[in-house]
Amino acid sequence: MNFYLETLQCIVLFVYYFLEWLVFLVVPRRKKNVSGEIVLITGAGSGLGRELSLKFARLGATVVLWDINEEGLKEVKQLIIEERAARVHCYICDCSKRQDVYRVADQVKKEVGDVTILINNAGIATKKKFLDCPDSLMEKTMEVNMMAHFWTYKAFLPAMMASNHGHLVCVSSVAGRTGISYVTDYCASKFAAFGFAESVSWEVRDLGKTGVKTTIVCPSIMNTGMFAGYKCKWPTLLPMLEPEYVAEQIITAIRQDKAVLMLPRFSCFLMFLKSVTPVKIHFLLADYFGNYSGLKDLNSGRKKD
Repeated sequence: MNFYLETLQCIVLFVYYFLEWLVFLVVPRRKKNVSGEIVLITGAGSGLGRELSLKFARLGATVVLWDINEEGLKEVKQLIIEERAARVHCYICDCSKRQDVYRVADQVKKEVGDVTILINNAGIATKKKFLDCPDSLMEKTMEVNMMAHFWTYKAFLPAMMASNHGHLVCVSSVAGRTGISYVTDYCASKFAAFGFAESVSWEVRDLGKTGVKTTIVCPSIMNTGMFAGYKCKWPTLLPMLEPEYVAEQIITAIRQDKAVLMLPRFSCFLMFLKSVTPVKIHFLLADYFGNYSGLKDLNSGRKKD
């Protein structure tokens, strides 16, 4: 009997949630206030992290900036101070090193307070063919793009769970939803980050901590130093995204408690096609959109976003 009741309940809720989704496609969700929240952003010294830092500061949040790039941190901090937007705290932290993350996290808790919005944004890419990429660089990619998420979540999630309040943000990538040639280690790390963040979101929900929200962000190629030299076959369909635009969309997604953000929106359609079409069509579309060759001529060497 439980099978039939739960199946009926599932069908009813499925229809309800689907209709709710259709409504919110037309009617914007209400945005929550982030003023007074303590927002920690990794990789805050440049690119997307820099834009997120400035925008959260303008919204009145206390921003905690992490990066291995001291000069970049100083520059972002100065911009925030000049705008008199909010409190800002900077810390040098190598997110690839577990003990460094835990050490700086304890320092943040003592000097600033419990982080309520955590944005794992720091990322690197080797940009080499798989067989040409040194083992050490592949390991570094996984440590920064994926393993660092383990350590930051372990450091800051307990306080969120205790207060049943907070928001976890994972910056993955479209490359974490479909494979792309010549960035194999990057794709692997972003696939792993997506799976990890999704699993944590379900675990938190099952534990009844509904006040702890999660957002996974999957942007396509951004106009930062990480992918200098990228050649897009069809920029109208899949344009190179500007960090300022991506940051604005991420903040909106956070304030609306959106679980997954795909950018550009056309990529959602491509992921749908991938899930319902034969593998030969996957190869056809990958070739058409440049997944094979778009990143072939990138500048060699590891670059930080």
